[in-house]
Amino acid sequence: MPQRASGILLHPTSLPSRFGIGDVGSEAYQFVDFLHNSKQQIWQILPLGPTGHGNSPYMSYSSMAGNPMLISLDLLREQNLLSEDDFANLPEFPLDRVDYNLVSQVKTPLLFQAAENFSANASAEQRQEFDAFCATRGFWLDDYAFFMALKEAHDGKGWHQWDEAIATRQPDAVEQWQQRLTSEIFRHKYWQFEFFRQWSHLRQYANERGITIIGDMPIYVAHDSADVWAYPQIFHLDPETLEPALMAGVPPDYFSATGQLWGNPIYNWEVMQERGFKWWLQRFQAMLDYVDLTRVDHFRGFSAYWAVKQGETTAIDGEWVDAPGEELFQTIERELGILPILAEDLGLITPDVEALRDKFQFPGMKILQFAFGGGPDNPYLPFNYGQNYVVYTGTHDNNTTVGWYEELQDYERENLFRYLGCTSSDGIHWDLIRLAMSSVGDRAIFPLQDILGLGSDSRMNSPGQPAGNWEWRYRSEALWSGWSDRLRILTETYGRAPSEKATS
Repeated sequence: MPQRASGILLHPTSLPSRFGIGDVGSEAYQFVDFLHNSKQQIWQILPLGPTGHGNSPYMSYSSMAGNPMLISLDLLREQNLLSEDDFANLPEFPLDRVDYNLVSQVKTPLLFQAAENFSANASAEQRQEFDAFCATRGFWLDDYAFFMALKEAHDGKGWHQWDEAIATRQPDAVEQWQQRLTSEIFRHKYWQFEFFRQWSHLRQYANERGITIIGDMPIYVAHDSADVWAYPQIFHLDPETLEPALMAGVPPDYFSATGQLWGNPIYNWEVMQERGFKWWLQRFQAMLDYVDLTRVDHFRGFSAYWAVKQGETTAIDGEWVDAPGEELFQTIERELGILPILAEDLGLITPDVEALRDKFQFPGMKILQFAFGGGPDNPYLPFNYGQNYVVYTGTHDNNTTVGWYEELQDYERENLFRYLGCTSSDGIHWDLIRLAMSSVGDRAIFPLQDILGLGSDSRMNSPGQPAGNWEWRYRSEALWSGWSDRLRILTETYGRAPSEKATS
């Protein structure tokens, strides 16, 4: 990728669609066209995995699978796996948010039907393509499809609540359940095949237009996931309850007096090292099947992590434990080559975390919404940046820029105006986009909500708020050519547009 570039943060669930949730169909291609016409070179997304309770892409049933809810039913219709008659009784979905329960009620039976039609009518060529997909992704696909089939058979319960024999993967139980769930396992494999096929075409379309896709890798995985069920030895689990013996989180800080207790199981790094970090190698390999670069969430956890014992209800009584991040990244680099990683280095960042990031030359992150609450030594003020950073107006965890501005304290607003020197008639969101564009940071990225000038009701996620997250969607008409023209002009002005050679 060229050194100076810019782009937009948008998760695919936020795309318009007549099926109530964004997918990888025609609207995704129109969004890529919007990026291309605006001379953007980056599309950043959130994790693509299948989501569970709370619909958070950061709590997935698999660290390597794709979310079947993102499959385009229209593209399945084009393959004659569904017909337009199948869509005759679609409900009226909300246009501006995802109603996940309603979406699941509607899309799941249609995905079932498509899987049955594929099983019955797939051509020899299609079956060959499916078999090749299953063979090359077997290292994660076999466990994932089996896990999801088992989860359905146990009425959605977490794996640690299943019959002990299959929860602990006793060989006889594994064989019996596999025979019993043959068709269910096939269905989940087919959905992954279809997701990957559709996503790969979209990614290729973006790449051909000079657009790099940046993915997102949560450092931890959900306890109720195929990863923990299939590889319990590489996590700290209680041998009797099979629940996390050590839980992930962060200690108390300025933002929270009790810290954050996430509940994910902590890695058993000693066992991982003994195994040559094989699971991590497979995870990065799977990730690079989907995206061009990867933002690694909570990067500081690769240097030292906060571990809280089972039974605690807050993150107060934890401890810092060193992690072998340097050995991990050296191993991955040796096996997979130079790593296309962006480090999410927000929060309590100590010199050892910065040293680990810089040793491997991973770009860090700078958030403009954090810049105006202190003095000139604030590391988020643009004049304090180095080049190897990605500059954001805000992220999926922040308020929109308009919403943020409306809630600013007077002294922060005064600092902002003093720094800007003047504001434009285009709105504070464009002032911050311009500020990010003009910075020395190699990459500048903005949530689509900031391009559109939307307020707090369009926020993607409010950390600590249990409901109402991950729901925002935009309408097709929102991608007005005027926004594209304004974004293109700023991109050209600040040297972030692709070269003529790159676009020819």
